[in-house]
Amino acid sequence: YYSSPLLLCYLYRKGNSLWHSLLLSPFPSLSGWGRWRNSEYQQFISILEETRKNHTPSNKKKLACYDFDFSHWPADFSWEEVSNPKLLSKAGVSLLKPEPKLRGAADSVLNSLRTLPCHIVSFLIAHSFGRRILYPGSVYLLQRAMRPMLQQGQARLIEECEGQRNKLVACDGNEIDTMFVDRRRGGLHGQTLVICCEGNAGFYEVGCMNTPLEGGYSVLGWNHPGFAGSTGVPFPQNEANAMDVVIQFAVHKLGFQLSDIMVYAWSIGGFTASWAVMSYPEIQALVLDASFDDLLPLALKVMPDSWNFVTQTLEFFLRYQGPVLLIRRTKDEIITTTGPEDIMSNRGNNLLLKLLQFRYPKVMTDDGVRAIRAWLAASNHVEEAAVYSSYEVDDDWCVSVLQSYKTERDVFFPWSVGKTAPQMTTTLHESSRSEAVGMTRDVLCLVSPPDQRQ
Repeated sequence: YYSSPLLLCYLYRKGNSLWHSLLLSPFPSLSGWGRWRNSEYQQFISILEETRKNHTPSNKKKLACYDFDFSHWPADFSWEEVSNPKLLSKAGVSLLKPEPKLRGAADSVLNSLRTLPCHIVSFLIAHSFGRRILYPGSVYLLQRAMRPMLQQGQARLIEECEGQRNKLVACDGNEIDTMFVDRRRGGLHGQTLVICCEGNAGFYEVGCMNTPLEGGYSVLGWNHPGFAGSTGVPFPQNEANAMDVVIQFAVHKLGFQLSDIMVYAWSIGGFTASWAVMSYPEIQALVLDASFDDLLPLALKVMPDSWNFVTQTLEFFLRYQGPVLLIRRTKDEIITTTGPEDIMSNRGNNLLLKLLQFRYPKVMTDDGVRAIRAWLAASNHVEEAAVYSSYEVDDDWCVSVLQSYKTERDVFFPWSVGKTAPQMTTTLHESSRSEAVGMTRDVLCLVSPPDQRQ
């Protein structure tokens, strides 16, 4: 298809363009005739047309037996079906952004003119190779190479796990390819739905859905815009729009309550997961696996320092009030800035520190941050125990302080627990430092699987 202009030029130079055109033109017609006469293809077409007219579960189950271009799959859910959507407008859902600094009018204009070239270059890079580098899963050649693997994974989810494939239409018009596995009829955790957010080269067919499935949970996986059956491109606004329609589908079509939903994210999937729990605070819990706090340090690792426009690309925010589990991979080469051998360069540490600083600002002062960094720098159990014992942490006391504070006040984060007296503003009491380290274990669990430890 793409080489036809070159082929026509070649034939023209040979003087045989008319003859070859007449010779090749019947082939598409013969292919169509062959499919039209094929009994299996006729059966597929009839099922597809019947499903479009009458979108019943039985017809959908028959249609799921065939693998075909997902663009022809009938839409199962649209954002317009929600009576009170969480949308500000059809342009998209709200993205949390840093508040702009207040400046004078003249200063603001001069600064805008000064940074205009940077913004232009940033826009061109983000809309060309930048997006493909950040989300290689949206590159057609990679999808083409992975197609057999994706087909096998999808067939396994449908045949072995009784998965239900659905097409969701987001507010920006993008069609989102999803897979739902219902475990509510049996199992201990089936009433809880886990929504999986894949990484930058991950697909629900071969991604992190397997982990909650093995735990007996109901699972809803979805592909980023531009990945496999999903349309569009994975820009931040499109990502948030897709995540929003996935949550709306889980609530209004699948029948789950927000309090019954957990969000599990891998790597850059932490962006949509963070947006989800901030926009829907009733969500039960959040799990961030091998995720990071900010894209900028990782981008500077592979881009020249002079390309300071990468600061305009993306930044993560986390203001969720519910329980959070962070999984830090101690040999992760992707989210470290200097290499996996330097465990303190893992951006998961910064994600933890930012979360603790927001939730416990009175504890996470200079000494508190220093204690947490020392504990995070430990590369094995022996070093962790040494740091832990050096601060003489009293676990029972830490837990009692947290529980009594929550019982007495029952307020949202940030908490003022650990607030010191005025005469102790420069140096924290030893118990406060112990509280900081103890809270690291009580509030968040940094998990490194035994086989992943250095």
